[in-house]
Amino acid sequence: MSPEITLLAAVALPFVALLPVLALRRHPNLRESATLVTALCLLLLVLSLLNQVQQGGRPAARVVETLPGLSIAFEAEPLGVLFALLASFLWLVTAVYSIGYMRGHGEAHQTRFYACFAAALGSTMGVALAGNLFTLFIFYELLTLTTYPLVTHNGDAVARHAGRVYLGLLLGSSVAFFLLALIATWSLTGTLAFRHGGILAGLVAPGTAGILLALYLFGIGKAALMPLHRWLPAAMVAPTPVSALLHAVAVVKAGVFTVLKLAVYIFGLDYLAAIPLTQWLTYVAAATLLLASLIALRQDNLKLRLAYSTIGQLSYIVLGALLATPAGVLGGGLHMVMHAFGKITLFFCAGAILVASGKTRVSEMRGLGRRMPFTMAAFLIASLSIIGIPPLGGFWSKWFLGLATLDADRLAMLAVILTSSLLSVAYLLPIPLRAFFTDGKPQPQAARVQEAPLACVAALLLTALGCLLLFLLPEPLYRLLQLLAVPE
Repeated sequence: MSPEITLLAAVALPFVALLPVLALRRHPNLRESATLVTALCLLLLVLSLLNQVQQGGRPAARVVETLPGLSIAFEAEPLGVLFALLASFLWLVTAVYSIGYMRGHGEAHQTRFYACFAAALGSTMGVALAGNLFTLFIFYELLTLTTYPLVTHNGDAVARHAGRVYLGLLLGSSVAFFLLALIATWSLTGTLAFRHGGILAGLVAPGTAGILLALYLFGIGKAALMPLHRWLPAAMVAPTPVSALLHAVAVVKAGVFTVLKLAVYIFGLDYLAAIPLTQWLTYVAAATLLLASLIALRQDNLKLRLAYSTIGQLSYIVLGALLATPAGVLGGGLHMVMHAFGKITLFFCAGAILVASGKTRVSEMRGLGRRMPFTMAAFLIASLSIIGIPPLGGFWSKWFLGLATLDADRLAMLAVILTSSLLSVAYLLPIPLRAFFTDGKPQPQAARVQEAPLACVAALLLTALGCLLLFLLPEPLYRLLQLLAVPE
């Protein structure tokens, strides 16, 4: 198979999977087998693209030219392949987890769930492998639409309200800001191509470029910068595998990935650093990071606490992009991966706790570690990774983000990173500590709790192991992101 065909197949395969998933709705075992086989095939396709990129290739394919110079096209470049690899691997793991969760929790409409899940991953592949900003925008919007049925999966009034918030904020910000910036960029430069060093320098004045940057940042609602963050906590009414999809695999990562792509390929790091407004926008990311962490401290609902944690953690990546240094992009790219493994583990654990015990609140976790030792041990490992403590993967991304603040001479941002890490200690570590070390005997209800279904536990242990392996073996990710510094 040629690299170009492989590239197109990686985007198309999840959409093609809709057919067997829907056709096998009366045969759950075959339906879920089709999901797993598709996820595995997608991972193999992305690994093939990774091999091409590591050897210096840039497989590209143009599908159709909609207007002169404006086409739907795909390209495999280092940052996009990293995102595609992350999403395809975690789709496979989440598919395994979903089997245990959806059956163990007795969820309805499981065929619709698996079908929408596949469509969402297809949209994610389109974002990751987009060959220009126009193509990225199309799949970015498609991702919002394909995840809407997942957010409203429960079908009750609360879910429908959450869905309205979800669509309203994400589509509203896209149309009001993202699309406007897109049109302005096309008008000013005559292109929406991803080009090493950016496309704005020499064509757009720094003041105008600053306005474009602000429009892009607030138009990319999936990055969850405050005050456009409310869709994310609202979406927590969805089943836990959906929360994992939203927070670790697809939606929020599509947002911060787009921010990184803009920094590297539309603005260019050198020109981004020269824009006066860039420095002020770092304060928006810093404020989001700190405020979200403070709000997370007050949440007793476990999924809500993790949701606000995600809002804060995403701002690390936005901050890395806005520092406009190679170390900032490297740290942001690494954090995209490190946070994904840590946060998906935490949501897997939250779902396992719900399935096995029915508990949803932090205050109910006393003694739970005695009956769910594997789940709560995985929660502890993922928490330490999110905090950034070695020997877990989150340490490396925060290390490079810290170096980026020094490179950019932004000591205030270094203080923000350190403060937020201390706050993450305060809102994450009490949960496993409460579970393992309680005053007196475990609560009677906790004493009856058993581990969740094997598929759930196996998935969360695998992603927890990933947090450790990412610390021990970060070199492949480092080398891949280093390719961003190599002119095409």
